[in-house]
Amino acid sequence: MPLPEWAFWLTLGVMVVGLIGTVIPVLPGVELIWLAALVYAIAERFATIDPLTFAALTALAAIGITANIWASHLGSHLGGASWQALLAGLGLGAVGFLLGLFVGGIGAVPVGLIGALAGVLLVEYHRRKDWRGAARAGTGWLVGCLLSGFIQMAVGIVMILIFVWQGL
Repeated sequence: MPLPEWAFWLTLGVMVVGLIGTVIPVLPGVELIWLAALVYAIAERFATIDPLTFAALTALAAIGITANIWASHLGSHLGGASWQALLAGLGLGAVGFLLGLFVGGIGAVPVGLIGALAGVLLVEYHRRKDWRGAARAGTGWLVGCLLSGFIQMAVGIVMILIFVWQGL
């Protein structure tokens, strides 16, 4: 059952919000893009977004959603960060994010990243007594974190392009 044209554009608008969410952690990212595709596909009974296309979108979404975990872990591992440093980074990143919310909301992301990086650096320095090793671990974590953001954005763009290709 074909849907009215406005349903396509509304879904696309929601997907663009999801793409923005790959950069701004307060908004849902790849998850929102996938959910919008699911609602659209169900509403049109998988006529335009067929099961095979939806399976491809689901596989892409799984890669994008889990990128935070595996890409930052890979970067941390390559940099030599310990699990204690990652835990401290998580804690100080959350504190930084919350403090950053009080600076108009825009400061939440950078302050959260700075807090997480500080947590990794401080614990690794305490553990190693070597700033160079701590900096290598912190750099590995930061590269992994930035890589995960890039992966999420790229996956989101590909998902939207597939949706537009099938929808038009």
